[in-house]
Amino acid sequence: MNHAPMNRERFQIAVADDLAAIVCPVAARVSPVVVVARDARLDQPLRDAAARLRTTAESADRTAAVRTMYKRLGIDPTKTRPSSEALLRRVRKGDELPRINSLVDVINWCSLETQLSFGLYDASKVVGAVTMRRGGEGESYAGIRKDEVHVAGRLVLADDLGAFGNPTSDSARTAVTETTTAALIVIFIPAPLADVSEEAMTLTLARVQGSSVHGSSVLEL
Repeated sequence: MNHAPMNRERFQIAVADDLAAIVCPVAARVSPVVVVARDARLDQPLRDAAARLRTTAESADRTAAVRTMYKRLGIDPTKTRPSSEALLRRVRKGDELPRINSLVDVINWCSLETQLSFGLYDASKVVGAVTMRRGGEGESYAGIRKDEVHVAGRLVLADDLGAFGNPTSDSARTAVTETTTAALIVIFIPAPLADVSEEAMTLTLARVQGSSVHGSSVLEL
């Protein structure tokens, strides 16, 4: 595991005028990160988080705010569920959190507990400035688990090469893998919940740092 100090920089995303009253993204670029296929130190914290959320009442206000954000973006949240809600439904059915790789696992943990939608990207694959806007007519990108993600009229994150992510489906181009050494983390926060952004990102960055430092106890957070 890595022993180098982690650089954690807040990352500015330009938000299109028609989205500014709907979503307030908070983002950070972190490096160096160490990504492994499976980190055994996460096994118990993830099991504990799933068990706790099976018996803890969800925040109705937060769930409603995220669903309203989706609706205002032209997405039916009952058909395309927010990623945070999908994770909660999964654990409440008795399943464990999915395991993808150590960094994705940490972000899913944070999304489950905060009930906010996250995006996670390989920062070295993001080219130039990042803008949050609506997808153009016919715009799409190759998804991580599907052939093509069609984003016309939908909220997207875009760089100089085009769209690469949204609150539900991210692109294969910027996917985090075991070769990733720098990551871009984005939390898609509904505008009415803007005051929770610092708390959510602080928790996330602490856990990301813990996952990249051998022997760290930060994973207990």
